Amino acid sequence: MTEGEQGVRLQKVLSEAGVASRRQAEILMRQGRVEVDGKVVTEMGRRVDPEVNVIHVDGSRIVTDVETVHLALNKPEGMLSTMWDGEGRRCVGDVVLEKAGSTKGLFHVGRLDAATEGLLLLTNDGELANRLMHPSYEVPKTYLAEIRTPIAKDLGKRLREGVELDDGPAAVDSFKVIDRSGARVMVEVVLHEGRNRIVRRIFEAVDKPVERLVRTAVGDVRLGDQRPGTLRKLGRDEVGALYHAVGL
Repeated sequence: MTEGEQGVRLQKVLSEAGVASRRQAEILMRQGRVEVDGKVVTEMGRRVDPEVNVIHVDGSRIVTDVETVHLALNKPEGMLSTMWDGEGRRCVGDVVLEKAGSTKGLFHVGRLDAATEGLLLLTNDGELANRLMHPSYEVPKTYLAEIRTPIAKDLGKRLREGVELDDGPAAVDSFKVIDRSGARVMVEVVLHEGRNRIVRRIFEAVDKPVERLVRTAVGDVRLGDQRPGTLRKLGRDEVGALYHAVGL
């Protein structure tokens, strides 16, 4: 849908999506900050179909489908990254059922092994989930990894240059020492790979097995101070950043 009497006024759609009041939405439109299907819209009478048209404000996609869900879970250690487990073990689906009431249509965006903690995204937007997991979109994932001393001065360089794993080479995008305490060192690594246990295997390849691993960010979505085992809805800016990162 592009024009005509059908559909909903654009400023109403923006208001109902939580972007701004209708009056503020009109100001955004006059300033040329609103796009529909890739074209700037400034006319106040423009009508759209929220289920069909793609709307961006300041370059960030606005989700207008009220049925679309985007959640962040702080997965505790020991919890399985599955929506259901036949052996009755604690899994992500249990938390979603308890907090959201249903797991219908939800995808977990990638996995964290049972021993790994931290940020796990869930959504019922299959295209978004697939793109976030696909390495070609290079969405960065940030981890804190606890390893033991001593660590070689060139460890970061070795990891950035890449190591050989049984399923091919792998490298981190960045490496930084965050904290030292006795025999333990906390390091931050960023990488866009999503292969199974990739962070643990990279460190094992340089003889530095990870003793604790926490994913702290996926793209611009950060774990922050969210408590382990809790679930929250992503904010509009966070959702927009995810869509932007994968070209949606």
